[in-house]
Amino acid sequence: MAVEITQFLLSAQSPDPKVRTEAESSLRQFQEQNLPGFLLSLSLELSNDGKPIESRRLAGIVLKNSLDAKDSTTKEHLSHRWMSNDASLRSQIKGLLLNTLGSSVSEAGHTAAQVIAKIASIEIPRKEWPTLVSSLLENMTQQDKPASLKQATLEALGYVCEEISHNDLVQDEVNSVLTAVVQGMNVTEQSSVRLAATTALYNALDFAQTNFENEHERNYIMKVVCETAMAKEAGIRQAAFECLVSIASTYYNVLEPYMPKLFELTANAVKGDEEGVALQAIEFWSSICDEEIELQDFETGESGDSYPYSRFIEKVLPLLVPMLLETLLKQDEDQDQEDDIWNLAMAGGTCLGLVARTVGDDIVPLVMPFVQENISKPDWRSREAATYAFGSILEGPSVEKLSPMVSSALEFLLNAMKDQNSHVKDTTAWTLSRIFELLHSPVTGFSVISPANLQKVLAVLLESIKDSPHVAEKVCGAVYFLAQGYEGFETGSSVLTPYLPDIILSLITTAQRTDASDTRLRSAAYETLNEVVRCSNLSESSQIIAHLLPVIMNKLGQTIELQILSSDDREKQGDLQALLCGVMQVIIQKFSSTEETKAIIFQAADNIMTLFLKVFDCRSSTVHEEAMLAIGALAYATGPTFEKYMQEFYKYLEMGLQNFDEYQVCSISVGVVGDICRALDDKILPFCDNIMTLLLKDLSSGDLHRSVKPPIFSCFGDMALAIGPHFEKYVSYAMPMMQGAAEVCAQIDVNDEEMVDYGNQLKRSIFEAYSGILQGFKLSKAEIMLPHASHLLKFVEVVVKDPHRDLGVVRAAVAVLGDLADALGSNVKVLFKDMAFCSEFLGECLQSEDEELKETATWTQGMIGRVFSVHG
Repeated sequence: MAVEITQFLLSAQSPDPKVRTEAESSLRQFQEQNLPGFLLSLSLELSNDGKPIESRRLAGIVLKNSLDAKDSTTKEHLSHRWMSNDASLRSQIKGLLLNTLGSSVSEAGHTAAQVIAKIASIEIPRKEWPTLVSSLLENMTQQDKPASLKQATLEALGYVCEEISHNDLVQDEVNSVLTAVVQGMNVTEQSSVRLAATTALYNALDFAQTNFENEHERNYIMKVVCETAMAKEAGIRQAAFECLVSIASTYYNVLEPYMPKLFELTANAVKGDEEGVALQAIEFWSSICDEEIELQDFETGESGDSYPYSRFIEKVLPLLVPMLLETLLKQDEDQDQEDDIWNLAMAGGTCLGLVARTVGDDIVPLVMPFVQENISKPDWRSREAATYAFGSILEGPSVEKLSPMVSSALEFLLNAMKDQNSHVKDTTAWTLSRIFELLHSPVTGFSVISPANLQKVLAVLLESIKDSPHVAEKVCGAVYFLAQGYEGFETGSSVLTPYLPDIILSLITTAQRTDASDTRLRSAAYETLNEVVRCSNLSESSQIIAHLLPVIMNKLGQTIELQILSSDDREKQGDLQALLCGVMQVIIQKFSSTEETKAIIFQAADNIMTLFLKVFDCRSSTVHEEAMLAIGALAYATGPTFEKYMQEFYKYLEMGLQNFDEYQVCSISVGVVGDICRALDDKILPFCDNIMTLLLKDLSSGDLHRSVKPPIFSCFGDMALAIGPHFEKYVSYAMPMMQGAAEVCAQIDVNDEEMVDYGNQLKRSIFEAYSGILQGFKLSKAEIMLPHASHLLKFVEVVVKDPHRDLGVVRAAVAVLGDLADALGSNVKVLFKDMAFCSEFLGECLQSEDEELKETATWTQGMIGRVFSVHG
């Protein structure tokens, strides 16, 4: 059944495109025509030490990709496809892979370990490979086995633990795995084995719950990890510290006895070890902070004095803070130029910020002497470190503690924007943005900005925005938070209004800089412009924003004329259009908030829509998602008059609804259908047949990302509300879909947080669909929904009893009960009489602290009361 495929695999890596394409085609054909033979041939290739490493490597990759995919739908399909193979074939392939772990070519053993784990992820949850763990452990326990076999076996154990759930192994197996792994970390083992073992322990820690509850076993594991953290080889030390980081978050509650040793280990690593090791040592303390911040949120006791946690950070504070401050002086020369750089100074500052959030005011006296000592030194590293330290501790301590300190520092920081060193200016701008984010909120009564210093603040920012791109980007952040602080401060005049024209001009000029396109500066400038517009006081700024509208429209028009000679040009055009459509959306939404300013959008609507349609025309197959969002805003602003654009716009909407590959585009398009339904009401009728067909097709598809499905149900409700009794012809299609989705909700894995969130979205959207349909039929044809009332009530009852429901689901459930009573009246009296849970549920909602929920529950109570008060 197997076929000689070495030549195909080698040719598939040929530099000659013709040879490569032919080989890829032959392999694909083999896979499609004879999957079992294809998988077996790949396994034989990988397991054969006589074959070239290049063909074995590719065989392993193709085999792995035949079993797993990032996309959950594809992954499920590949799992079923593997399990559909004959058990004897699967057994033969697994045997070959286990043998390959002992290959004299270590890369083949490494690849086999990965493939074994992928098969394990499919079979072990199905109880299909009960001998795997014992087979792997045999390699570890037999005498005189080569180090390469031990290394590959430990890698396999680690990968298997990474792939499967800790519920998939019984405790005896867990104990055996941990014993083998911890033994592999022994100092007598070869370096390659110790590293593989330490990495495997990292992946196995989730399985060790019972072992960590046992003091003797816990002591032994911690002793071995601590010893390994002092190994000769830096790679092994780093892997051991990675284990300690994971232990800090997973087993925080049992760490107390080990903390002195752990502080000693981490302090030594931070002070003198290689950067990779030192970074993990700092990460250990960041993890402890994360745990303690979270535990403070669950603080018990009325007095606020009782903490259910160990206060490790507080206890070690006088030693930890100086250690972290020291790291701030270890900057890289080019750290501001690269977005993804991560070094000791950045890790230390991040950890310092977490410490500040953990202990609050106590950190200030430990950090401020360092700031004062270094802020004016001639060495740029000292000035930058002092500024970074100051900016890092602004979240956590109280406003009372910070405000005098920040108020006196503000003038100094503004002057530091003229520092000779670019790193100092970069960090100063970041610190100013933190100050404006955390300590500038006039609406709550406190701000470091006053009418007296605002002019100077803005003068400095608008001058510094002309600096190098990385400094200018941080200045944009400062302007962003400065503007955001004035949001909602609309009682009377906004002090920012007189400066708006200058701010807007500076941001547009910044976005146009020729050195802005290669960094994030252009998007930072436009995002800041959006925030400035969004937070402005419309009664004062409408004229200023009205002047901005044609400027942005003109820029969007210019992007359509750009010469496109390459895919790179096309990408740049798309990115710029996305940013400009984003600004258009914000302007349209801002003007939509009052009737007077809506007129400005009405006057420009034809030209705006023409522009958006031209933006769509720039793409051949995909729909521009930002343009789609802006059109949704335009539909809301123009209401029924949006009808005149539908004929031309519809083809792009249809394209968006069929875009399964870029599911966010599909999701946004569904949202825009809702916007248009609300804008047009029954004028959307001519398009409903086609739209409903597409929505139903989307729901039926196994290829579409699940996150798009809840918005589709909500969209059913929007459409039913818009077209009222005309929705009748879709009921027989929509109801089975809604009832099927309700069944999916009942099968959701409550141990998977992501799925629980998805389940809540789905439940809420099903209720919204029912509410829209019931309200749409209320005035005529309400009886159409009578056969579905019983199912709806049962679904509400199931959801009400679900402990994982969120507030959004509860609100939607209460609302749909009211809509059912309102639309069907006395027809549902008997059903409500049988549903004892209703009164209990309403009682619970009426006691809620959420005002919106209380209001809805009161209305629903009235509607149900009316059902029982009507005779008949």
